[in-house]
Amino acid sequence: MTACYLDHNATTPLGTPAREAMARAMEVTGNASSVHAFGRAARKIVEDARASVAALSGVAPANVIFTSGGSEANNTILRGIDAMRITSSVEHASVLDAADALRIPVDANGIIRLDALALTLEGATGRILVSVMAANNETGAVQPIAEIARLVKEHDALLHVDAIQWAGKRPLFEISAYADAMSLSAHKFAGPQGVGAIVVKDGVAFEPLIRGGGQERRRRAGTENVIAIAGMGAAADAAMNAVGDHAKLAGLRDGIEKALGDAARIYAKDADRLANTTCIAMPGVAAETQVMAFDLAGIAVSAGSACSSGKVEPSHVLLAMGASESEAAEAIRVSLGPDSTEDETQTFIAAWRDLHARTGRAGEAA
Repeated sequence: MTACYLDHNATTPLGTPAREAMARAMEVTGNASSVHAFGRAARKIVEDARASVAALSGVAPANVIFTSGGSEANNTILRGIDAMRITSSVEHASVLDAADALRIPVDANGIIRLDALALTLEGATGRILVSVMAANNETGAVQPIAEIARLVKEHDALLHVDAIQWAGKRPLFEISAYADAMSLSAHKFAGPQGVGAIVVKDGVAFEPLIRGGGQERRRRAGTENVIAIAGMGAAADAAMNAVGDHAKLAGLRDGIEKALGDAARIYAKDADRLANTTCIAMPGVAAETQVMAFDLAGIAVSAGSACSSGKVEPSHVLLAMGASESEAAEAIRVSLGPDSTEDETQTFIAAWRDLHARTGRAGEAA
């Protein structure tokens, strides 16, 4: 069993509050759409959780729509709004593959080129939807959402923000204040896998991705996953109380990067990043080789996005940032969590140096 878990951007361990809330919800029998007492008990769990997610997001409960996860939330907005779509070249696959969109280039740190976005908006006609992630899942780079929103509103466009990596790490009201729609996923902030939410402003209409029932105010059909929703609500409550602790992880992350020194390439190092995330390339060693070697050493890391870890293609995010195909194929992601320790980061540093030495590059990281 892996002893050193450094892959929190892929999924966070299920927190005690979520686990306990889910256990209580398992004792409830009713369908949340039923009007009898059993159904009302299930409905109360859903609505209490909705209020918790709304509080975390800085919106009213009526603006929260539960989904099966972040990918469904992204797809619902991208496919459900009839508009010319504009996005960046470093988005998650659940945005890039959801619908055809114009892709705006990014700079060497993975930050969207505001001049290119402005030019594209000036040439656009009709209804426009801009979709940009708040923080990148592979590099942790933070996008200038306030500046993006200013450009979007100057052209009467809509702004969707994939806030999936942001939630639980920085205050969500910093995003919801600007976004017309926002996507969340519970398992990125110590909630269960398989549940997420769309946070949408009043008056923003979209066609449901899933039809066939009146659930979620007719914006997402299907019987609500009461147990998972209970866990998401409890995780949201816990995240509100702990979000300020995330910044402390920057010291651990910076310690890793300093220890590896010039032997490693750190992507987006000069950008504002999530405090827990570092994207590290080991020159000459394939990311898949690194992930397997670290796994054998009891350390869990990812080769880019966990959603594409089975692929052999280089990261599209790093390619968009200017890395060559060979460089992009050598990068791994280390993502820390609230329980990560200096002992764990020292274990990773030692394993990284050992692998580096065994590839014929001894001494460079010493």
